[in-house]
Amino acid sequence: MRDYGKVYSTFWSSATTSNLSDDGKLLALYLMTCSHSTIAGVFRLPDGYISEDLNWVTERVSKGFAELFAKGFANRCATTKWVWIRKHLEWNKPENPNQRKSAAKIALSVPDECGWKLDFMRVCGGLLDIEYPAHDNRSETLSKPFLNQKQEQKQEQEQKQEGGEAATAAQPPTPQPAKPEKPKREQITLATYLEACRAAKVKPIPDDHHVKAWAADAGLAPEMLQIAWVQFKDRYLTDEKAKGKRYKDWPGHFANAVKANWFKLWFMGDDNRPAWTSIGLTHKKALDAKQQRESAHA
Repeated sequence: MRDYGKVYSTFWSSATTSNLSDDGKLLALYLMTCSHSTIAGVFRLPDGYISEDLNWVTERVSKGFAELFAKGFANRCATTKWVWIRKHLEWNKPENPNQRKSAAKIALSVPDECGWKLDFMRVCGGLLDIEYPAHDNRSETLSKPFLNQKQEQKQEQEQKQEGGEAATAAQPPTPQPAKPEKPKREQITLATYLEACRAAKVKPIPDDHHVKAWAADAGLAPEMLQIAWVQFKDRYLTDEKAKGKRYKDWPGHFANAVKANWFKLWFMGDDNRPAWTSIGLTHKKALDAKQQRESAHA
């Protein structure tokens, strides 16, 4: 923790920050000057701290960090919530051995589970006189400084050659190729999911998703499914209790809402076919009016 943070006047003109959005610039300034920051430029910063200090909702915090990461200003580990201002030690070099020792102690306190820790040690370890293992092997102690990229590549090639010679001599069984791991989907809010769909130019509910086939089999009109989606989005984008909910599979969650008729939009009529409820007709009327206004202004 520091009592103050140093910000150079070139902050406003540097290539790193000049192209940031207003939110990006504010978050960058906050990281450099907030009371949670440290002399090492690495510190733990949960969403709640930022939300309280800047009066931002969680979604705004996530978008801000995504921009700072894309611009190369800061990394933030989603698991541990530790932040690294990438050029902090370039802008705030330790002025004496005591400061360097203090910064090194803080850097070494970053949890091993932190996604950017090894990268930080490769980039900044030399500035702080830190020797840190390049691989996660807690039973060994590093006895030599980090290798540069060319040295690492040369070492890997030599290790492969040595391994190949040893394998030829011993003639072990042919190793079977490892099965590729399925990518793990993260739990995200609906707002983040919709933003990702827009960026990828894909529909939030794909045309071939099973919920559409189920709705057709159940006799639901396409308009019923459309208004169910409008109500679903309204709940998870605007309702204070629901907009922070996170799921891995938003289309699947929407399918659950349709199958259980969460929003009471239809009922099974005398002809054994779905019909609008009064609630459904009200939402249908509101959507029709909105679409008419949009058509008039198009």
